[in-house]
Amino acid sequence: MVQQGENTGRHAAGADTAGRQGSPPAEGLCDLLTMIDELGDRQRNVSVHDIREEIGERSFGPFLLVPAVIEMSPIGGIPGLPTALAVIISLFAVQILFGAQNLWLPQFVEKRTIDGKRLKSAMDTMMPVARFIDRFLKPRLKWLTKPPWVQVAAGLSILICCTVPPLELIPFASTAPMGAIALFGLSLMARDGLLTVIAGLVSLSAIYLVYTVLLGG
Repeated sequence: MVQQGENTGRHAAGADTAGRQGSPPAEGLCDLLTMIDELGDRQRNVSVHDIREEIGERSFGPFLLVPAVIEMSPIGGIPGLPTALAVIISLFAVQILFGAQNLWLPQFVEKRTIDGKRLKSAMDTMMPVARFIDRFLKPRLKWLTKPPWVQVAAGLSILICCTVPPLELIPFASTAPMGAIALFGLSLMARDGLLTVIAGLVSLSAIYLVYTVLLGG
């Protein structure tokens, strides 16, 4: 269960920090999921802050990708979690939109935790899909992964996040818009501009679908 509180499973701070400093940057979805999987294996409860520390500040991509992937995993079925993750993504995306260099979250968000075993199990479930996706990733059209296109991706991510709360009325329906955000995050991380284009098309399709289904009747 996602809960608010201090991380009760945190191990020795010195060893933990040393491990993160020595970690190579994630180069694909498998690398990122492995980092989170190992975090869930080490700790009984994993906080948002722990995940932020684990992935580091190497690029903006993981900050969009990780919450979206968590929502798309079996954990996404927890009531209220998709909306909470959409709020986290929105907070990151707003800062990216306005050109922030270091992303920030309020303390009450940073302290939100999830059971480590449940997180690890979710990442293990997503790993085969991650391996398949990583086969197609490569740096191309890199100019589409730089400003002002990064800001365009952030703006679309904010719009998509607005569709998540009403979609919670339909089980797992928020997976589609979160998939678009995950593509944006992955494209920025892999410097794959073609994936940025695909993410943009998926985003616009998701926004239109939500409008027609929930608002257009």
